[in-house]
Amino acid sequence: MAQGVELRTYTIIDTLQPQVASFIATVARGFLPLEGQAALLVEVAPGMSINVVTDAILKRTAVIPGMQIVERAFGMLEVHSDDQGQVREAGDAVLEHYGATAADRLKPRIMTSQAITGIEGYHTMLINRMRHGDMILQGQTLLTVEVHPAGYALIAANEAEKAANIKILEIVISGAFGRLWLGGDEENIAQAAKAIETVLSSIDGRENKGDRAV
Repeated sequence: MAQGVELRTYTIIDTLQPQVASFIATVARGFLPLEGQAALLVEVAPGMSINVVTDAILKRTAVIPGMQIVERAFGMLEVHSDDQGQVREAGDAVLEHYGATAADRLKPRIMTSQAITGIEGYHTMLINRMRHGDMILQGQTLLTVEVHPAGYALIAANEAEKAANIKILEIVISGAFGRLWLGGDEENIAQAAKAIETVLSSIDGRENKGDRAV
């Protein structure tokens, strides 16, 4: 890796699911993705170095940037394209620029995963006021997941939507931790939680001790 730069998240999503693509389009300030497109999400530290990542990708490929978030500690970039080959080329551009491999990223870690069944009405109101996605209704099951690093919350949400009939309420993919809120019936939420665990455990990388114990 380039001196002084840490590759935190590096993940390719083969097919953006309808709710995930629509959620990105709700919160992003760039050029919005469509369902079915492929996407790359990269997160680096320090935050300002994400501008170098953006430059390397856009000069080499025809992908479209959907979201760039620059924080003091971390920087995140999402790009997408109808052409999955272009998205993978964008990933290669990042790794080659830094002299890195995918194994230099942090391995994702689930910090918390909690399902609440039969959620109460006033609780749903608290959630629905803060969400950017769908709504949860009284009596449904709520799943909250916290991951480290933050960017892996996006692929977690995408795999959950692939695997189960759930509602995506909120996704946070920047900052110290990524967070995900899902709603649905108990059986589908259990399937979603399993899919999240499966996809995150399949991603290799550097040992990740996180900032808190599980």
